[in-house]
Formats: sequence, C-alpha cells, structure tokens
Amino acid sequence: QVQLVESGGGLVQPGGSLRLSCAASGFTFDIDAIGWFRQAPGKEREGVSCISSNNGNTYYTDSVKGRFTISRDNAKNTAYLQMNNLEPEDTAVYYCSRSRWGNGCRSLRSSDYYSWGQGTQVTVSS
Repeated sequence: QVQLVESGGGLVQPGGSLRLSCAASGFTFDIDAIGWFRQAPGKEREGVSCISSNNGNTYYTDSVKGRFTISRDNAKNTAYLQMNNLEPEDTAVYYCSRSRWGNGCRSLRSSDYYSWGQGTQVTVSS
C-alpha cells in the first residue's frame, strides 16, 4: 500500500522557518521524483518544488526561489522541504506526491503526480 505522510507544519511568524518531511512507503522511493505542493483556502493546488530521484535536479516555483530548499534521503525514504523567510502568502496545506513519470521532474502540474499524502498545515502569521 502506497503511503506518503507529511509532517512538520505549524504556526510560525513571518520571517520564520519550518522543515517539512514526507515519509514514503509501499513503493520504490529512489526511482521516483517527488514534488511538494500547497493549497490555500479557496485556491487551486499549486506546485512548489520537485526533486529528481537521485537528487540531481531541483525545481521551484518562482515565489519560493531563494527561500525554500527541497532535498531527499533515499536511505530513509523521506523527502524534505526547508522553508525559510516565510511569508503570510505561504500559508497553506502542504502535500508531497510522487511523479507519474519516474525519475525526472517533468513539471509542477499536479496532474503529473499521484499518490497524495494527507497534507500538513503551515500558517504564517504574527
């Protein structure tokens, strides 16, 4: 049974940091690219970042470049999203997902990913 479990969310002040984790099981983690997405109330799910299966390539949506860093530890079947200098606009439920297309990051469109986790809430507020 494929599972992706996100954790690490919480309430943080603007300018603060959080590190999200995505623990995977039920599939061969080290052959799939992993993406992070977020969805704010009333908005569509947005692709945030993707990392290829071997850590060789990373991609970010423009609004998080320079602030977020994606990584993965294939030995632990876990992906991470380090979020620094958080802004109120980053408030959303964050999800991780596996790429439909194997080891590369083809896009940050949610339709190119499957096996979604339950999400973890990130709230940035003073």
